[in-house]
Amino acid sequence: MTERYSYKQLVFYDGDCGFCNSSVQLILKNRKTEFYFIPLQSPKAVELLSQKKVSVTMDTIYFLKDEHLYQKSAAALQICRGLNWKFKWMFLFYFLPVFLRDPFYNWVAKRRHRLRKGYCVVPDADEKKYFINE
Repeated sequence: MTERYSYKQLVFYDGDCGFCNSSVQLILKNRKTEFYFIPLQSPKAVELLSQKKVSVTMDTIYFLKDEHLYQKSAAALQICRGLNWKFKWMFLFYFLPVFLRDPFYNWVAKRRHRLRKGYCVVPDADEKKYFINE
């Protein structure tokens, strides 16, 4: 299927991970631009990522922005660009080489279930429009 979506910024996250869900809440509370969210467990996420020739890996955050797909630390740092000033400075880490950034990302991703347990995103009425539930 080559269906196009109008979501300029789409965050793919592990819907069963407390750390990931709290990260979604952080994005919602600090966003300066519109972000949309889709759990990696959904068939639509698998479909969209397969169109980009990517197999879903639950310990990876993916960020689709203007048809370009970012993964791991690059995704997290690109997301920071769309947040308020408290987080924008983190984009400076983008200038570190991936071979330095991604090992730190992998370390956190490996421990993410221990960092924050049992947390589920419950969007309020205004936030529901930012979640893709297909």
